[in-house]
Amino acid sequence: MSEETRLREQICRIAASMFARGLTAGSSGNISARLGDGRLLVTPTGSSFGQLDAMRLCLFDAAGRFVSGDKPTKEMPLHTAFYETRPVKTGAVTHLHSAHSVAVSLLPDIDPDSVFMPLTAYSIMRLGKVKLLPYFRPGDPAMGNAVRGLAGKRSAVLLAHHGPVVAGKDLEAAAYAMEELEETAKLTFLTQGMRPKLLSDAEVRGLVEHFDIEWDD
Repeated sequence: MSEETRLREQICRIAASMFARGLTAGSSGNISARLGDGRLLVTPTGSSFGQLDAMRLCLFDAAGRFVSGDKPTKEMPLHTAFYETRPVKTGAVTHLHSAHSVAVSLLPDIDPDSVFMPLTAYSIMRLGKVKLLPYFRPGDPAMGNAVRGLAGKRSAVLLAHHGPVVAGKDLEAAAYAMEELEETAKLTFLTQGMRPKLLSDAEVRGLVEHFDIEWDD
């Protein structure tokens, strides 16, 4: 089996799992993954994660030109911005409209530079600091420019009134990080108003140093 065939099947398998567990609904969300030669496979616009066809995924060449497949997602500016600004560290990008994460983006008192409080070790290990970006019309190229403005310093962002976008070294890592983000959003709501005990600054710093986590101060 070729690398491309394996990656096509992996995208469909991970997307179906996300759909089955309610992480995305209807035809929302998109995934991209990079092949070893720089080409990109991307889920098509208007497609359900629960019913993807591996052979109808969009294929882009290494220069970003559309090659084959169904019409690509309008959120390509988000994806390409991560590949451009984090070229070594990004092998896949996931974008969902997961309910708890979107809900967090609507809260009035969250820190736009670091959306989530340090509730768990794994949220820090898999996400680093999550940046809240302002509202953009879906498909607006300005979303990509906002990601580029971060200069490659963040692997996860939350679009206000829209949803999270996560980049990972490969498809599996991006999917796991996305799921961690949604679970952290759930914990944020479960503990809201309860003054939860947070990881201390020293505990956070210990994680950052031990696991070599990107953590800009």
